[in-house]
Amino acid sequence: MKSSILTEKHKLGLGGVAIGTAFEKLTDGESYEVLQKAWDLGIRYYDTSPWYGLTKSERRFGNFLHGQNRDEFVFSTKVGRLFVEVPENEVPPTMWKAPLNYDFEHNYTADAIKRSIEESLERTRLNHIDIVYIHDLSEDQVGDRYPYFLKQAREGAFKVLSELRDQGVIKAWGMGVNKIEPILDCLDSADPDICLSATQYSILEHEDAADRLLPAVKKAGVKLVSGAGYNSGFIAGRNRYNYVDVIPKGMTEKRDRINEIAKKYNTNVIHAALQFVLAADEFAAIIPGASKPEQVKDNVNALNEKIPTDFWKELQSEGLIYEKVQVPN
Repeated sequence: MKSSILTEKHKLGLGGVAIGTAFEKLTDGESYEVLQKAWDLGIRYYDTSPWYGLTKSERRFGNFLHGQNRDEFVFSTKVGRLFVEVPENEVPPTMWKAPLNYDFEHNYTADAIKRSIEESLERTRLNHIDIVYIHDLSEDQVGDRYPYFLKQAREGAFKVLSELRDQGVIKAWGMGVNKIEPILDCLDSADPDICLSATQYSILEHEDAADRLLPAVKKAGVKLVSGAGYNSGFIAGRNRYNYVDVIPKGMTEKRDRINEIAKKYNTNVIHAALQFVLAADEFAAIIPGASKPEQVKDNVNALNEKIPTDFWKELQSEGLIYEKVQVPN
């Protein structure tokens, strides 16, 4: 990585989607229990976004982290949307179960990026942000306006974030998206350090990323962070896949078969999923979210578990994972 900001101790981080009330109306107290458990268990990489809960997740992370030693953890947040406070009846419909009273607009200009960073610093009360991800600049979020916003980012966000990095204001930047193409487009026209790839590389679905994304970032010297490595809870048994309620054909059977094989080796599909992602050299970290302290503890257990090599061989022999991918040793 051009920036060696994420080291071995940051391989397992905590993502902020659940704390932003994506799946249930998590209270402040419940969210702080999750954050405290993560801290107590040695997690030192925290990722959130002003988008999560319409600034709620970012505030919660800040309320907890501003009381910790700033030199002890890495913090990343995101830019690409600007937020304005509105009356409760004007809050737009979103995926968040209990958002704050804000409306938003996508904006990837240089001025908007600088304003977004300033507002994130105010909300979190932290004195700096380590990694800034350009959030949701991708067709699944902005639709047919993608070319328009990509041009805006090439002239604005990409340049200003490189300048802020070179000035030492931030330590690293990259894309934070759910698709492969925006990362490839960014690599073509800018010099990011690290990109957050959500939903593209999991134990269930990884062929496209293995063929197109991983070789491209390796060539560019850019590292990846995995978001939604559990396909937003589907691997853990939730009735959703990559943040939507439609389960792709065959995925339930594939998940259940992997879990069945895992049980033979005294492990489970969740632990295997976490280790699968981190086995790829291109991934510096994985940042599963959590709505309960027990989930954080289980992720730490998954990181440290020794899964027999024969388990991975059996998955490969059944064609359940792509023959081109790296698996844990």
